[in-house]
Amino acid sequence: MNERAGLQTLFSPWRKAYVTGAAQDSDRVLCRSLALAESEDSLVVHAGPLNFIVMNLYPYNASHLMVATRRHVGSLGEARPEELADMMRLARRLEEVVGEVYRPDGINLGMNLGRPAGAGVADHIHLHLVPRWTGDTNFMTVAGGTRVIPEDPREACARLRPYFQG
Repeated sequence: MNERAGLQTLFSPWRKAYVTGAAQDSDRVLCRSLALAESEDSLVVHAGPLNFIVMNLYPYNASHLMVATRRHVGSLGEARPEELADMMRLARRLEEVVGEVYRPDGINLGMNLGRPAGAGVADHIHLHLVPRWTGDTNFMTVAGGTRVIPEDPREACARLRPYFQG
């Protein structure tokens, strides 16, 4: 890191392909996740006929989940009404399940549409569900610029899957 006038710089050359557009296949990450749904290392919690639920591999907080359409669509306008309705049905179910399993004090729910809006996967719509606890932004995040995630996404996936079976 380079400190100059209170500004810290972190060099991350592995991100070059992403920022230069060379990693164009990144928008297929959700499709690849779904294709691996039956594998041992899968992060897919539930695969329904229209949408699926997957753990975020790079979570903002513990049990950061995404509800994504099975079809590769890049906007709400491209999605079918039944896909959007099912997405909200699954988000509602996740709110219940995450509430029971993790007991969060609140939940962030939202979408980033387009790269300038923060979409890491811009061409495959997905809804983020992030459990929040009072005080979860602590000194590590504020002072250390480091996020502490107390549970591996694969462990969280294993805890949540039984609620969607049957």
